[in-house]
Amino acid sequence: MNEVSEKPTKTAVINQVQKKVRMELWDIVRFQIAVHCHINKIQLAEQEVDCLSLLAIIGNSELTSFCTEAIKQNISGSTQSIRNALAKIEKKDLLIKTGRSKKRISINPAMSIQVQGNILLDYKIIRIDPAES
Repeated sequence: MNEVSEKPTKTAVINQVQKKVRMELWDIVRFQIAVHCHINKIQLAEQEVDCLSLLAIIGNSELTSFCTEAIKQNISGSTQSIRNALAKIEKKDLLIKTGRSKKRISINPAMSIQVQGNILLDYKIIRIDPAES
């Protein structure tokens, strides 16, 4: 007679949360930026998030034109405050500036912010309790 021994297996209990939300383009872009910054421990002011969101949506832009558009969108009341926000964003490596006289700005492609077509964000984020692993 053969004896079969079974080792008890430890199963982890995972509390799973699923949320389904429909968002407009502005909100889903802001959400993606917020998640990227949270995961990478980057702190942004509200105005900086707004500037990044607008830049992601309109794409690669000439700096002066972008500042004018940001004012039209009520992100700020002055070109200088927009430029200051963009300088802070650039220091955090979220913005790319190119050119000399007519500077062009674009969002860092490493952020992988989706702005075109239908967008479905599928994040899998887990926290393992050390006591249960």
